Amino acid sequence: MRFDVVTLFPEMVTAAASYGVTGRAIERNIVNLSVWNPRDYTHDRHKTVDDRPYGGGPGMVMKYQPLHDAVNSAKLADSGATKVVYLSPQGKPITQALLSEACEVSQLILIAGRYEGIDERFVELDCDDEWSIGDYVISGGELAALVVIDAVTRLLPGVLGDEGSAQQDSHSDGLLDCPHFTRPEQIEGRSVPGVLLGGNHADIERWRMKQALGRTWQRRPDLLKKKNLSVEQENLLKEFIVELV
Repeated sequence: MRFDVVTLFPEMVTAAASYGVTGRAIERNIVNLSVWNPRDYTHDRHKTVDDRPYGGGPGMVMKYQPLHDAVNSAKLADSGATKVVYLSPQGKPITQALLSEACEVSQLILIAGRYEGIDERFVELDCDDEWSIGDYVISGGELAALVVIDAVTRLLPGVLGDEGSAQQDSHSDGLLDCPHFTRPEQIEGRSVPGVLLGGNHADIERWRMKQALGRTWQRRPDLLKKKNLSVEQENLLKEFIVELV
């Protein structure tokens, strides 16, 4: 899969993406990452990429033409299915399902905005979608682009050492993940749950599902409202609540 990031700070993206899971995926040619600086597509000696907003107001707005030309150059680098996404606080919230759908294209072009925003006509004419990493504002879209790149990359076949790891993550099935433990068995008087030490895989899976349901109920009840629980899951959640009380 190919990622292309349109950004005024290309080194920021390439440097951060060179570490961890994403960095290894790039080294193994599972993913390809390229960056495109809108300043390279300007036609004045100052390489101007922004201007004052019509109607007045604070801040500057990124101009249409440099962004448009940068996206067109990025599209020429891949002949497969392409999706152009503008990363913005006004976009739809990113979910695991949204990221899974993104894996189906061969090229994902991510627009990292800066300043007060970008010309709305670019969003309307050049972008396929608008995504947000949360209900807050950061200084630019580069960090959001890196979040998307990392989250999508780890869903691709061959990226993680254990193919089942991504399937067990929080939100992969609409629930938060269950608690995890490793050695030693005792820390400050707190023990690893006995079921995890018994070796009965059926009991372990049942415990993990109950904990995932319970943790979601405690921390993100909104997620449970969106999920159709099976009879078994409903019973496990009831058990969790009773045991908690």
